[in-house]
Amino acid sequence: MLSWEYPPLLVGGLGRHVHALAGALARAGHDVTVVTRHAPGALLEEQSEGVRVIRAPEDTPRYEVAGGDMLAWATAFNHALTRAALRAVRGKRFDVVHAHDWLAAHAAMTLRDHLGVPLVATVHATESGRHQGWLPAAHNRTIDDIERWLCAEADRVIVCSEYMRGEVTRHFDVPADRTEVVRNGVDGLRWRARPRAVAAARLTYAGDDGPLVSFAGRLVYEKGVQHLLAAAPALRDRFPGLRVVIAGDGPYRRELQLLAEPWVTFAGFLTGHDLTALMAASDCYVVPSIYEPFGMVALEAAAAGTPVAVAATGGLAEIVEHGVTGVHFPPGDPVALAGAVTGVLGDRGYARALALEARARVIDDYNWPAIAEQTVAVYDSARLAAAPPDLVIASPRVPVG
Repeated sequence: MLSWEYPPLLVGGLGRHVHALAGALARAGHDVTVVTRHAPGALLEEQSEGVRVIRAPEDTPRYEVAGGDMLAWATAFNHALTRAALRAVRGKRFDVVHAHDWLAAHAAMTLRDHLGVPLVATVHATESGRHQGWLPAAHNRTIDDIERWLCAEADRVIVCSEYMRGEVTRHFDVPADRTEVVRNGVDGLRWRARPRAVAAARLTYAGDDGPLVSFAGRLVYEKGVQHLLAAAPALRDRFPGLRVVIAGDGPYRRELQLLAEPWVTFAGFLTGHDLTALMAASDCYVVPSIYEPFGMVALEAAAAGTPVAVAATGGLAEIVEHGVTGVHFPPGDPVALAGAVTGVLGDRGYARALALEARARVIDDYNWPAIAEQTVAVYDSARLAAAPPDLVIASPRVPVG
């Protein structure tokens, strides 16, 4: 399995997904090796939670990222990742190579050819989708081409929602029979905060007499935080003392801070218990995305026991049922956002019912053992498709590289 992020180095939801999936596969009895980027202080190789983790140090030359153009850095990273992967597979047998997004594409192709095994690719998001169909610069168009290439070369393409299946098949011309929907999972126990931590988060972020509304995610345009900030004054008028917390970091942070009222807190990048406690302490968690392939953070908030208000876009519209497990509002509409959040904050009984039903569904429908089982079915499908016609594959355990 190849990924550009993995704990302790986390940038967004992709790293958490790969970590949870790898662990669930290992617990199910599969041999899993993850090759990823090195993080300061981390071991170059270790066995963690049953997963063999190989971390590739970046090469010495600095490749600066300017204006969002990370192609030079990504190319150099793929060289380092490839060398680490080739060392990791020496003398071992693997049945599948699984690449996560375009940042691991070149290394994945090399490893697939070296091992002579099928390639499975998970497309977590697309460059076109992130820019609402507009590819403004040369590096955006190149990333789009790499994503298209990865999808064309993969024996099976995994996506996280029906929305993403449509995007991948439409934009990259991937045949429907090579595209599989495997939804992201959530560890329900992992997102249950301790009462003391919740109380501390309330003390840190909430006012004495008003509700707490929160968001967590990468601070980029497509996450729609600007619309939450635009809706915040109307919410404050309706609920005096209301506070808003924005957790996360990213290139759009400074612009967002200029839009924010004094009672909006930018908490920075939170992980682990700090993020869980913030979610659990909130009276409403908002996901205002313009583009969202899945929206795992909405399920994480639901697992924390918090009612959610989400933009009815992409995978969010699939995983949150309006009026049952959360509330919807049209993306890019601050007035509608304020109305949806008002419905939650203004009726505690309704908010509690939403939160209870959402948490029950997270536990039933999005548990990692089930997600791992579905992923193994995709691996088996890829192996059968790549096998000679007279070869029957029957292996209950799939070594994953």
